[in-house]
Amino acid sequence: MKTQPEVMRNHWYWRPGWSVGRRFYTWHLTFEGQGDVHRLAAAYRSVLAPLGDMVTPIPDRWLHLTMQGIGFVGEAREGDIHAIVDAAQVRLATIPAFDLQIGPAVLDPEAVLLNVHPENRVRDIRNGIRDAIGEVLGEVPEKAEGFTPHVSVAYSAGDGSAEPIARVLAEIDLTPARARISAAELIVIHRDNQMYEWESFATVPLG
Repeated sequence: MKTQPEVMRNHWYWRPGWSVGRRFYTWHLTFEGQGDVHRLAAAYRSVLAPLGDMVTPIPDRWLHLTMQGIGFVGEAREGDIHAIVDAAQVRLATIPAFDLQIGPAVLDPEAVLLNVHPENRVRDIRNGIRDAIGEVLGEVPEKAEGFTPHVSVAYSAGDGSAEPIARVLAEIDLTPARARISAAELIVIHRDNQMYEWESFATVPLG
């Protein structure tokens, strides 16, 4: 069981390499048109709203499940990015589409996260993507270990006690959402506006 944090950290500090204007190639699962996921996210936005600027709720458009980064635009070669997409198409075609349960929420020091099940199906997609990256680049950025599939519904917007957020979450019992996972998306992402926003580079279907 995940240990409940006592203190929240501001999620929006600048990580190494990031700054306003920088863009990054990364793979996500996204949830456009997934009405049940949007239903659940809207419910969490509603119950978290009284916390005001303690949290940054995530609009439906930017809900995502982070999978695997590649590198910054301007550093990664675009020809390599296209080759990675081609290699991923071969690998992901062997993985059948599946249903994913999303929720309930757990509190992380930087976010309100929704657990996902079954994790192993998500890991299969990530492993296929990592194999594709390794085939093209000869190495894979980011460690294979330590990956915990989740969908965030809000980020911590400041440093302080976790107790107010934990109290709100303890008082609700929301029905988990169900999503149909039929593709992985390579996106070009930024965080200029204290939100992860992106443009799609390629969508690769599952088998």
